[in-house]
Formats: sequence, structure tokens, C-alpha cells
Amino acid sequence: MSSLHQLMIESAARDPDALAVTGPDGEFRYGELDRQANALAGELAAHGVGHGDRVVIWTPKSAAAIVAMQAVLRLGAAYVPASAATPAGRLAAMARDCGAGAICAAAELFALIPDGLPAGAQRVNVTEFLGAGHGEPERVDHPVTPDDLAYILYTSGSTGTPKGVCISHGNARAFVDWAGAELAATPMDRFASHAPFTFDLSVLDLYAAFAARAAVCLIPADLAYAPSRLVEFLHQQRISVWYSVPSALMLMMRDGGLLDRLAPASLRAVLFAGEPCPIRYVRWLSGWTWARLLNLYGPTETNVCTYHEVCPADLERDRPVPIGKPCSGDKAWAARPDGGLARPGEEGELMVDGPTVMRGYWGQRPQVGPYATGDIVRVLTDGSYDYVGRNDRMVKVRGHRVELGEVEDVLNAHADIAQAVALTVGEGLETRLVAVVARSPGSDPGVLALKRHSAQRLPAYMIPDEIRFVAELPRTASGKVDHLTLANDVARTAPEEKAP
Repeated sequence: MSSLHQLMIESAARDPDALAVTGPDGEFRYGELDRQANALAGELAAHGVGHGDRVVIWTPKSAAAIVAMQAVLRLGAAYVPASAATPAGRLAAMARDCGAGAICAAAELFALIPDGLPAGAQRVNVTEFLGAGHGEPERVDHPVTPDDLAYILYTSGSTGTPKGVCISHGNARAFVDWAGAELAATPMDRFASHAPFTFDLSVLDLYAAFAARAAVCLIPADLAYAPSRLVEFLHQQRISVWYSVPSALMLMMRDGGLLDRLAPASLRAVLFAGEPCPIRYVRWLSGWTWARLLNLYGPTETNVCTYHEVCPADLERDRPVPIGKPCSGDKAWAARPDGGLARPGEEGELMVDGPTVMRGYWGQRPQVGPYATGDIVRVLTDGSYDYVGRNDRMVKVRGHRVELGEVEDVLNAHADIAQAVALTVGEGLETRLVAVVARSPGSDPGVLALKRHSAQRLPAYMIPDEIRFVAELPRTASGKVDHLTLANDVARTAPEEKAP
């Protein structure tokens, strides 16, 4: 098994003039991206970056970001992606947590790199460097093993602190190789890249395309939930493989006119993951396109570990399609609360073991043995799985993973808040993140002040959609917050104040 970055290197060697990436910064051929990655790798090496180091990449979604990822990988280092919308405070916390040796930032963000970085962390202006031109740089391809770290994805942490999920070259390649084979990807394909690079869905878009010498069509962040523009993008870019959270597809169907036009002839696979897709939307998609419809499942810690291809029988169900059977070389099973193996008709927590399971969380003990997903599944008669729900407080909001504890910790850090509780209301596309807040005595914080406070510390998708103020939070007999009563109260009553 070769390294993750070898996918682009090999494609550039075979066909340097093949289109690799289209995006907000233009079109780029494989040969050009390969040269730029080598040049930037040399620059990072001159700044002291080497094997095993971590490099934070703070850029908009662009070809330049891909070049930076490739440059880091070629040094045997690991990249840590951060979107352009990542608050500076969160960026610094990520850099400190992983002990980053460098920050690669786009020109518009370079001056905003915060203080408080790890000692000796270098700063590299990616835009300025790539714009200078560097001729034919020396090839960089540091040897790595399958166990070497490739990237760290920071997720929302259940303890209120973001957790760095460590993915090795072997982890990533097990998934990417499976996906490319399952899709039978070819150089004629055009992959839509909807997910931000901080989201594990993007791994398929990029690396399955690079493995096949296909093109990756980057969807900028400002288009990600603009339904009409997404529909136009699908047609104009002649997309053949679409992969996104169901929320994006639902918006395109509901508000973007997706179903009002014939499906593009180029489209041959529609993949969705990250949250359950209501069955009515699956039925609409099935009636609109002949393309394969695949439901992919897996937390960031395992990437995709099960999948299910939609079949006619699924359309008769009254619940989302199954998450299916194991893939990517993984094994999966459902463990009952008593520790026994769940049989058909029974429920249990989904356990995963195999090549895609992460190395562990940065700074914590390595992951050893099966990974407990925290997801409750029901075993179907054919041995596949239905998703039932979570056994903890991690939720999905518009496809993004949100640990309610992290939202609460940020709000509770505000001096004018006595205690805050985060929860969700609604389902599917209508899911909203709600914060219920008890004010500190004598204080009167407003919604805008709390939103500004949150925006300085959280990504946009974790800022509450609604903030409600109460005199007291309900409590259980033991003095803990009564989350069930609170959730029922929120669902039953209209909001007092909404965050605009």
C-alpha cells in the first residue's frame, strides 16, 4: 500500500495534463499541482518541518489548500485542516493541542494568525509563496509507513474540548481504495467536493478522484447551502459523482429546483452520509435519476465503515434506508447492553474493527481494538444495520457533528451566564440548535452578545440558532439538570428570543 500523497504523484506522472481541480482559484492540471506541492514542501522543509510534524492549514476551500496538504504529506508530516471561518482562538487552541510546527495560511488570513501558538511554530503565507513561481522544484516524497500519521481532524469534543482524530495513511487508504473500486472511478469522472476539508466526507472527494486521475470540482463555502446555485453547479460542472450530507440534497430538492430539471446525463452516483435522510427525499431522488444512490455511514474515527445501496424495496419503508453492511475491509457488529452479540431484530451499540479505525485522539492513549461508535443500531434479517440513534449527547445539525457539551462550555464561560444547556429541536433539515440560558444575578446579556461570544470560539455551525432565557433550569432530585423535561418544554413552547 503506497502513501496517501502517492495518489496524486502517480497520476501526475501518468498524465500531467489531465484536469485535477477546478475551484474558486481556477483550473489546475495534475502536473502543475504536483510542481507546486514539491515547491511548497521545499519551503516548509526550510522552515524546519519534517517527518512526524503537524502543520495547521488555514485557508479557504481552494486548490491552494490542496497543494498545502500535498506538500505536508510529502514531508512525512501530517496536516491539520482549518476552514477560513475557523475563529482565531479555536485555531490557536488546535495548534497548541497538536504541537503544530507550522501554520500555513492564505494571504487574507495570514495577518490574523493569533498569538499563543506553540513555541517555534513557523508561519507561511501560502498564497504569496505559490504566486511567486518556482520553476521546476526538486521532487519531495519522504518515505512513510501505513501507520504514519497523515492528518488530524478536530471534532466537537464531548468534554467541551475539541478532540483531534488521528488518521494514518493506512486508515485513509483502506477507505479511499474501497471507494474508488466501489465507484469504478475513471479519469472521465468529475467529483463534486461539497464538504469542507475539515469534514471527513472530503477525503473521498479528493483522494478517490486523485487515484483515478479524475477531476475534483470544489464547491466554495458560500455555495454549500445555496440550493439554486448548487443545482446550477451540478449541471454546469457535469458532475458524475456527488457526495454530501443529506441536508444539502434536501435543500436542493426543496428550494433549489433540482427535481424540476432532468438529471444531468453525466451523473452516475449520488452518495450521502453524516445524518439520516428522510425516506421521502430518497424516493424523490430515485424517481429523478438513474444514478446509483448510496448511503454511507461512519463516524470520523472510522471514516466510512458500512454502506448500503438504495434498492426498490427501500422505497417502501417508512424510515431512512439502512446504513448497511461493513466495507473498507472493516468488521462491524452490534453489542447488546449485556455484552452479547445482537441478533436479527435486536438492538445494540455498533462496534467497528479494521483498517479504517483511527490511531486514536491526539494526546490520548492509542486506540486499541474495536471502536465503540456510540450509535445504536438494529440488526436486520440480512445481517445489515438500521441506524436507531445515539447513546450520548453528540448530535448532527445539518450534517455537522456537534457535541452539546462543547457548546455549553463556551456559553458557560460568559460572565453573565449562570448556566447554559444546549439541545436540538426538530428533525432532518429542520433540526435547530437551541441554547437555554439562566442569567447570572443582576446581569442581562442579549442574544447578539452571546452570539458574538460564541462566534469567537466556535465554528459557525455550532453557534445556537435560538437562545432562550429562563429564570431557572429544571433539576432532577439529585440536583442535575433535567434534560428530558427541558427538551419537552422547549419543544412545546415558542422561543422567547431568536438569534438572528
